[in-house]
Amino acid sequence: MQGSTSPIVQSPAGARLWRPAGQRNLRNSWSKILGQRAAWISASSKAFTIASSLINAHLNLRYMSTINLGVLKEMDGICDKSHAKLFRQQEEYLCKLRSCYRDLVNAVVHMSNASMSMRTYMKRSAGSPLMEFSNDSGLDGDTGDGGGIAIFSSLPLQYFENLGVELVEMFVSELKVKRLLVVEFHSIAYNEAKEAIPCTRTSWNEEIYPGEFDSVKNLNNFFALDSSALHPGLNVLEVGENVLGLSKGQPRREVLQD
Repeated sequence: MQGSTSPIVQSPAGARLWRPAGQRNLRNSWSKILGQRAAWISASSKAFTIASSLINAHLNLRYMSTINLGVLKEMDGICDKSHAKLFRQQEEYLCKLRSCYRDLVNAVVHMSNASMSMRTYMKRSAGSPLMEFSNDSGLDGDTGDGGGIAIFSSLPLQYFENLGVELVEMFVSELKVKRLLVVEFHSIAYNEAKEAIPCTRTSWNEEIYPGEFDSVKNLNNFFALDSSALHPGLNVLEVGENVLGLSKGQPRREVLQD
């Protein structure tokens, strides 16, 4: 947004009028960012708990045949009933996990919106000599940054804008990782039932919840990387290659749950 700055904004009187309004708007924007950060932390903590329960349910389901049921094994269909119950638990946990992911997306979107609304524009009301302020440009040449003057101490508005953009980019990067985890949880949970329930599996290019793509479309570079870029090195590994030096036998259920 280059161009000549409005004479009203550039004048000392205009700068004195703009600075208090600009400071209020900047504080409000950062207050919104901090509020959404708290919402992110809450949703992340909740998602971690749900993901742990999901994995435990999946492991119990996978190792059902090895569980000692004691006298319950004499009951007709006990294994099938337990299998169905654990599978329903998986579905419930996945639904809750998608809900938490949606909360994370909303938090980042609101952060991004706040980071892009730090500028304060001057405008005149028709028939009034008083100067008003808005989040939308009202005067030709008004860039919303007070002509580059310092808004706090010796720091201009652009410094705080750049800081906000950098912060949002950090959360966007972490959101990509969390999205990948949700996709992988879907794949793991339904891996054994993929023939019976093919529609429940999710890939990177599919929405995790309805309207997700519309929500993240304004987040810079959210879908700049495809799934192959988010799985570094997986394409060059041979099937069965032991890259972690682990034993080839299946780990015990107790070890995985720990």
